[in-house]
Amino acid sequence: MKIAMANDHAGTGLKQEIKAYLENEGHTVKDFGTYDEESCDLSDFVYPAALSVARGECERGIFVDGVGYGSALIANKINGIYAAVCQDPFCAQLAREHTDSNVLCIGGKIIGSAIAMEIVKTWMHTDALTAEKYRRRVKKVAEINDRHCVPVIEK
Repeated sequence: MKIAMANDHAGTGLKQEIKAYLENEGHTVKDFGTYDEESCDLSDFVYPAALSVARGECERGIFVDGVGYGSALIANKINGIYAAVCQDPFCAQLAREHTDSNVLCIGGKIIGSAIAMEIVKTWMHTDALTAEKYRRRVKKVAEINDRHCVPVIEK
């Protein structure tokens, strides 16, 4: 699977660890930066990474910032992005099973490396539930998205 990754200065170290894990698992990672711990603007990296998922260039995205919410707020402005902030593996499981999220957001300042890796593993290995009630709910969210978000223009 091709995974888009992005971060700000607060997420650089954790992103590198997650990236190494994903590559070791056989995934291709497209790293949108940043690549150091110099202060930067999160949107400069999350926005293009989220666009790559929305356009289908990457199948999923994993974004790491200070607490995760900044990445989710930015990513969820893009049509077709369903970003979830997860702070434990149980939330990661539900984010995939119940909402079919395609972007995972993690807070590098609030989640340690060990728990972050369990979150990523769970999120990456969990499929969306196929029972009618979950498909219906996901479809309703997609309809809201389509009604209110401008489609991403292809390159």
